[in-house]
Amino acid sequence: MKARDIMTASPIAVTPRTPVTTAGELLFQHGFTALPVADDDRNLVGIVTEADFIADRFPGEMKRAGRTVQDVMTHSVRSVDADINIAQLARIMLDQRLRSIPVLEEGKLVGVVTRRDFLRVLARPDQLVAADVLQRLSSFGSAGRWAVDVRDGEATIIDRLDIERDRQVATVLAEGVPGVIRARCYAWDVEHGRGGAARDVGRT
Repeated sequence: MKARDIMTASPIAVTPRTPVTTAGELLFQHGFTALPVADDDRNLVGIVTEADFIADRFPGEMKRAGRTVQDVMTHSVRSVDADINIAQLARIMLDQRLRSIPVLEEGKLVGVVTRRDFLRVLARPDQLVAADVLQRLSSFGSAGRWAVDVRDGEATIIDRLDIERDRQVATVLAEGVPGVIRARCYAWDVEHGRGGAARDVGRT
């Protein structure tokens, strides 16, 4: 599963010219902890957070309150590509203690991922996720061809046929299902009646 599969697409963003009070209202009204700052071409130029807004409203003695987002935003902002694997994305957010992170595609702002987005995906029951994987795979060969088991977001797929190219496609399809963190597809071992671990197809 990729960042694009769980992100909030076309996120609310502000520009450097946006009044600070407007940015504060957006944070409050939507319950956001941060807003991406983009120029008119959707190039990411910064981020404005709750902390930035509070610091601006209660400036030090020698500092005047800013009037626009340009005056208070953080210019150095961590972002990720829309195709990053969510396992890598989760590690970045945990290691850097980020509550949200902008998502880019071809350098343009296309989404935002928050911790809440991860919770929404991870909270899905494994049985429901497995059913969704099987439904998606049923459009790629008959439903009886595939056996699916999901445990803690890890999807194991057994292919009763032995076509490696198809198993690669099945892995990609499964990883696009909300709730699947990682997928592996195995060829059916006729002799032992189980998935052949020596001939698996998976992605990390």
